[in-house]
Amino acid sequence: MRLDKIGKTSEEIKNLTKKYMIETYERYDFVAERAEGAYLYDENGNAYLDFYGGVAVNSAGNRNPKVVAAIKDQVDDIIHTFNYPYTIPQALLAELICETIGMDKIFYQNSGTEANEAMIKMARKYGVDNYGPERYEIITAINSFHGRTYGSMSATGQTDNAIQIGFKPMLPGFSYAEFNNLDSFKELVTDKTIAIMIEPVQGEGGVVPATEEFVKGLRELCDEKGMLLLFDEIQTGWGRTGKVMAFEHYGVKPDIISMAKAMGGGMPIGAICTTDKIAKTFNMGAHGSTYGGNPVACASSYAQINELLDRKLAENAEKIGKYFREQLATLPDVKEVRGKGLLVGVEFNNTDAKEVKRGAFKNKLLTTAIGGHTIRMVPPLIITEKECDMAVDALRKAVEALQ
Repeated sequence: MRLDKIGKTSEEIKNLTKKYMIETYERYDFVAERAEGAYLYDENGNAYLDFYGGVAVNSAGNRNPKVVAAIKDQVDDIIHTFNYPYTIPQALLAELICETIGMDKIFYQNSGTEANEAMIKMARKYGVDNYGPERYEIITAINSFHGRTYGSMSATGQTDNAIQIGFKPMLPGFSYAEFNNLDSFKELVTDKTIAIMIEPVQGEGGVVPATEEFVKGLRELCDEKGMLLLFDEIQTGWGRTGKVMAFEHYGVKPDIISMAKAMGGGMPIGAICTTDKIAKTFNMGAHGSTYGGNPVACASSYAQINELLDRKLAENAEKIGKYFREQLATLPDVKEVRGKGLLVGVEFNNTDAKEVKRGAFKNKLLTTAIGGHTIRMVPPLIITEKECDMAVDALRKAVEALQ
């Protein structure tokens, strides 16, 4: 929709939003009316460099032409149906994903948090089915983030902030170990533990990559104890870190992997993938979804993933991400630049990250703040060195204005 087509002003849209919507986000003061490539455009045609990428969703670019064409084509056939008949987009996407990442089976969901819920359910039921009713506990990492529904929120190792405060008690059966500390995880393993669940790169936790030693140690620990290794690749999957999936960096494979965000090209979709053996845990009636595997979402995802693969955007993320991190290290007051590929965090010594985010917006750069001093950026994987330079310049001006 465009303002000129509906006969309303930008202020009227903002006022309607404030009047009727429950607001849990700090809004940017503009109406996003159009998007293309690495940019969002406001109601006046001003271009904003989109280094938040729809929260790591628009990896093949905003409004990617092949994704748009796939959506339009599918809408002409079937928009939605229940999951009893076979549908073409579901089948084609299942083959593409499983063959690409080396998994046997897939189950579709609508979002990242739902994918993690499905992964938690599958792991718990696998434990009960194979070992007995007491084998259901899962160890996750301190400062992890797995979603905002109750299972995934309970798995999130952030017990003292807004994610969990006011919503307790959490779902029982979770404990939290120190990320990148194998001994910390070993200490929490009991006869009730069925799985360990981590993000290969902690996003909300400050953009902290897992070390190779840590991940390989977890794989060995799980194999030794008959536990499952679960990877939450909601944010890291599909090229973001410089590999198609982030687990490829570590030379290990998880037993179950969750995905969403970049998978869909802007349409709401998520999924879990696993082995034939573990997939049998979800027998008839064990799990379901009304919208999971929606034909339009699957068609969009099929086009998006093919774009990511055909254009080798994981390789671009690796190359451009390295350049971007090097340039970010030249900013004033930088304590550390972290990340893999184009999942990038900049931690400042003393500069307030929210103020940097607001200053960057004034310079037509969209990003976000996590914690007190860290900026996180997840731009489309199509970006160039030139656009990285523009982003660094906008951040430099924002930081300098605060000094």
